[in-house]
Amino acid sequence: MKIAVCIKQVVTREWQLRVNDQKTWIRDADASFELNEPDAYALEEALRLKEKHSGEVVVCCAGPARATQVIREALARGADRAIHVESDALAAADATSVAAALAAAMRDEQFDLVLTGLQSDDQGFGQVGVVLADKLGIPHATIIMEVQIAEGALRVKRELEGGWFQWIGLPLPALLTIQSGINQLRYATLKGIMAAKKKEIRKVTPEAAGATQQIVALYLPEKGKQTQMIGGPAADAARQLVGKLRDEARVIQ
Repeated sequence: MKIAVCIKQVVTREWQLRVNDQKTWIRDADASFELNEPDAYALEEALRLKEKHSGEVVVCCAGPARATQVIREALARGADRAIHVESDALAAADATSVAAALAAAMRDEQFDLVLTGLQSDDQGFGQVGVVLADKLGIPHATIIMEVQIAEGALRVKRELEGGWFQWIGLPLPALLTIQSGINQLRYATLKGIMAAKKKEIRKVTPEAAGATQQIVALYLPEKGKQTQMIGGPAADAARQLVGKLRDEARVIQ
């Protein structure tokens, strides 16, 4: 079985976010980076499927040259080789642009299964996976909590709202977006780190394409407080308070 895992390099959660001078993205020149956590669960699931069914795990990453850091980490954890769609423009690109770049690099590989994390820790739209499936022309399922493969087909468990789950079947090839917590993550061993240095990373230059989404302004949440005094008779004050809690604060119905 030939499995692709799409991964992304994101700013570490401990780093204090700073907006750049253009107010269009974060100032990442002095930031530290890590593997997107949901993608780590997708990678782990791919490695477990490989151990059970044999085959190959290929990590695919769209991003600037610095993304080699997380690619090497994925190879050290057990992936066999990597495809790096390298472009500085992809660091903050929209989901459609990233999916198009990945699809162009992955299409000729003819993967049996493509796994992505449910969403990224930076933009968090959860759209790259589903758009990528559309561009590759394969079926997809989202928010996956369990994966079973038998007789050339998939049976997967999806997480729904309100504590409900859904089992569905899909033909192969297919794409799944993996929910965090589906498994227990492994970490790279010294042997894996040394082996990763010899594994192939195929560099791909994406075709120039116009962005479908533009960030007009980016800013940190503004903190503030305002006090309103409610006076008058107790009954009137109570009615005003209930109205504000219901209509303005929306903490009651």
